[in-house]
Amino acid sequence: MLEEKILNDYKGAMKSRDTLKSAVLSFLRAEMKNMAIAKKKDSLDDNETVVVIRKQIKARQESIEQFKNGNRQDLADKESRELEILKTYLPPELSPDEIKKIIEEAVAETGAQGIKDMGKVMKEVTAKVSGKADGKLVSDSVRQRLMPPPAE
Repeated sequence: MLEEKILNDYKGAMKSRDTLKSAVLSFLRAEMKNMAIAKKKDSLDDNETVVVIRKQIKARQESIEQFKNGNRQDLADKESRELEILKTYLPPELSPDEIKKIIEEAVAETGAQGIKDMGKVMKEVTAKVSGKADGKLVSDSVRQRLMPPPAE
């Protein structure tokens, strides 16, 4: 399980005195524990763990952007290193072609006619790509697929 791997890597980082990695994993473990408590569970399954990791990655990406805007390259670099550590725990991402194929299948299954059916299509697509693709990329791809072509 992913949660066990994170715990073991955390212990390894502590033993090797890798302060950055141990701090990142410690914070990640705390967030995972908070989510487990919120869901009234003892531990999270891999999909739930990936959700927590993605949330942390998104926070790091936003921080990097803010630090770069504030001319704090030193802090942006630190956040980038933390981001790389977190990314190692994600499953491999789907390629854009694979995402398009899944979207096409979902459109065919739901019989979607236009942008008004986006919710139905997103529900199908999200179930299939859960944890393997960026939600914003998927949403943008579905919207692009369902939009009518511009009339000329």
